[in-house]
Amino acid sequence: MRFMVMVRATADSESGRLPTREEFERMGEFNEQLIKAGIMLAGEGLQPSSKGARIRFDEGRATVIDGPFAETKELIAGYWLVQVKSKEEAVEWFSRAPMQPGWTLELRQVYEVEDFGDNVTPEMIAREEQLRSRA
Repeated sequence: MRFMVMVRATADSESGRLPTREEFERMGEFNEQLIKAGIMLAGEGLQPSSKGARIRFDEGRATVIDGPFAETKELIAGYWLVQVKSKEEAVEWFSRAPMQPGWTLELRQVYEVEDFGDNVTPEMIAREEQLRSRA
């Protein structure tokens, strides 16, 4: 099963403060452990919301709202995408992440096609696989 592990934003991450060399080294060592264990599929830090946008949909219209966004606690500063055997395994790994005091990680399981049951036909699955193979 796949999990998205999201790093919640802080005032520091929203200010654009970059990690120190030591923080980069510790995170690099942790990522290396994830890669060697064969569970890390992707992982990146995100720039502050001041460089982002939101797109809100209302009654068939899309409205673009430029950042920054006020509620830091609702923002994401980075993520990992991992493949593990269970939520417990993901929690075990990320309980050891080299995070700063006060930082929060949120783990969310990614839907797999079989989770949707009969709402997804074999034809829809084949089309999606074909489109992804082109990317």
